[in-house]
Amino acid sequence: MGKTKVAIIKTSADTILEDYKHLMGLVGFDRFLPPDKETALKINVSWHHFYPACSTTPWQLEGVLKTLLDAGYKQDLIYGCHNRTVVVSAKKGEIANKHKPVLEKYRIKNVHLYENEEWLVYRPKGKMLVLDKIFPKGIKIPKRFIGNNIVHLPTMKTHVFTTITGAMKNAFGGLLNEKRHWTHSVIHETLVDLLTIQKEIHSGIFAVMDGTFAGDGPGPRCMVPHVKNYILASADSVAIDAIAAKIMGFNPMDLRFIRLAHEAGLGCGDLKELDIIGEDISGVNFGFHYSQNTFASYGQKMIYWGPLKQFEKLLLRTILTPWSYIASILYHDWYWYNCVGRKRVRKMLDTAWGKLFKKY
Repeated sequence: MGKTKVAIIKTSADTILEDYKHLMGLVGFDRFLPPDKETALKINVSWHHFYPACSTTPWQLEGVLKTLLDAGYKQDLIYGCHNRTVVVSAKKGEIANKHKPVLEKYRIKNVHLYENEEWLVYRPKGKMLVLDKIFPKGIKIPKRFIGNNIVHLPTMKTHVFTTITGAMKNAFGGLLNEKRHWTHSVIHETLVDLLTIQKEIHSGIFAVMDGTFAGDGPGPRCMVPHVKNYILASADSVAIDAIAAKIMGFNPMDLRFIRLAHEAGLGCGDLKELDIIGEDISGVNFGFHYSQNTFASYGQKMIYWGPLKQFEKLLLRTILTPWSYIASILYHDWYWYNCVGRKRVRKMLDTAWGKLFKKY
């Protein structure tokens, strides 16, 4: 079968839509996404504010949509989908990040998985590392996902729990309900379990990552955004995450979720075994970091892996839990975004990508 292909090219605000078409064509996306099946575009909303590198970009969504439609995929078989979290509003986020106007422009269904959607208990055929223990009564997933293609739309950024976040982490929101924070202490194993489930339920899996803006630091929200002009695509979620990790400055196989998925045969995380098409990235290293903590992430790590571990269930799985939601909103939305984030947003809005964002 040959090596797993990952396409990566440099782009510009003037050519982005055509570049997405070229990118997806390099890896033959239509070989992995049966056109007679429904196709879910899993949009990433990591914050309900616009913050560069944080959430799916409007040109990423439009580029993928336009490529699918131009290739003959039926409009009524494509839908955008959003998940719900306890601290981020997808309804606000799809407006702030300009996803909704793109879906409306192409008359694509907009599905919020927590509204009028049936969730059912799924019994995985493959071995679970942790999810069967965390959810002993059954792992609930959206019924509509079964038998559908899925296209993940992550952005290139670091993450306080997983070092980097990409295609594998993008399934975290769609496949698990709002109790998914129960899995944070075993997040690497959880992402591997979710990939096992995806391979059982989806008719096709594809990922397109936007690195026009890329985020460095305590992601997925409190990062320093940079203009990097890269876009990536692959039918292998492990491989695309490995390439993203490499160009951000990390050894992919040092990242536990990539290594575990590779060892389980769920994808390829070894750079030597990948066929990298397009840009020569052998000398690319963004020098990104993930080890910095915000006040909020430091507190979370104390609960998940530190001295407060013994109180994890009490603090995050009982009637006391809302304290953590309130603390997160107060820190991120009231303090950090207003005192730190807005300045960074204004700076990025002066770039070519910021000017393009304003046009949506």
